[in-house]
Amino acid sequence: MTDLHTFIREMPKAELHLHIEGTLEPELMLELARRNDVQLPYETLDDIRAAYDFNCLEDFLQVYYLGMSVLITERDFFDLTWAYLEKVKGQNVTHIEIFFDPQGHTERGIGFDTVLGGITRALEQGNKELAITSRLIMCFLRHLPEEAAFDTLDHACRCRDYIFGVGLDSSELGYPPENFTRVFAAARENGFTPVAHAGEEGPPGYVSQALDVLKIERIDHGNRALEDPALVHRIAASGMAMTVCPLSNLRLKVVDDLTRHPLRQMLDAGLCATVNSDDPSYFGGYITENFLAVQTALSLDLAEIVQLGRNAITGSFMSQAEKSISLDRFDAFCQGFPNN
Repeated sequence: MTDLHTFIREMPKAELHLHIEGTLEPELMLELARRNDVQLPYETLDDIRAAYDFNCLEDFLQVYYLGMSVLITERDFFDLTWAYLEKVKGQNVTHIEIFFDPQGHTERGIGFDTVLGGITRALEQGNKELAITSRLIMCFLRHLPEEAAFDTLDHACRCRDYIFGVGLDSSELGYPPENFTRVFAAARENGFTPVAHAGEEGPPGYVSQALDVLKIERIDHGNRALEDPALVHRIAASGMAMTVCPLSNLRLKVVDDLTRHPLRQMLDAGLCATVNSDDPSYFGGYITENFLAVQTALSLDLAEIVQLGRNAITGSFMSQAEKSISLDRFDAFCQGFPNN
């Protein structure tokens, strides 16, 4: 067990499901609140952490959007992103594909370019100084109307060189993927790669809609797809990656115990499942902590951990050349690790 946990800590990792706003640690939240004179309903770090007792996705989102209120300037978004990059550099992450929620900021009067400028400046610096490559995915908030998503897409089209893909997040139940058919079609026509959160709290039909209507190229979460054997077979046959977030699933009551998490079931079904942290500040762990927690809960063996690590590379949006380099690096680590 000790050797396996050491292997997890030291292995090169790619993270494919990470909301940059969800990396806002309590310390930085209070610092930015003071910097920007934002009044929060919290006075101490303990007050903030006490608010992280969620019963469902909606409980979390209320605190998540409140945390966003301290992000005002381009410097704030740079500091937020840089803090995440420094954290995961220490966890041997070499590639990240991160979401950002511009509507959560533009609705507050923060300029789209302010948000994007801070994030991309940090990502560029992270590539140069930390050797972490990245792809940036802009999400539409599904609780807002599709017309609002079109406005956000217009901004993204001006900044096509910086934004790789579009996604769909926020409250899932009652907001099916088909509500965003037209804007996803427009995004695809403009060269953005589509992904979507589906099957976290919503039914398997939401996953099918995301595939058939939004024509996504990766499934974010997807847990409830397992309720439909035909859908599982379809996803497995396609080789499409699923970005699974174990600690998020636990904290939001998608599963009531990690020992009943469906990750091994996904692997056994031939799905290209990956391990990710989602909103690590709020859910109790970054990517390494997610690997360690789910390994312990499910007694995953070395071969399963290796498969999950490789899945993240093959399921990423890196170029084929980048994937080859990353796989060679990963395989060399596995072959050279003690006791292998």
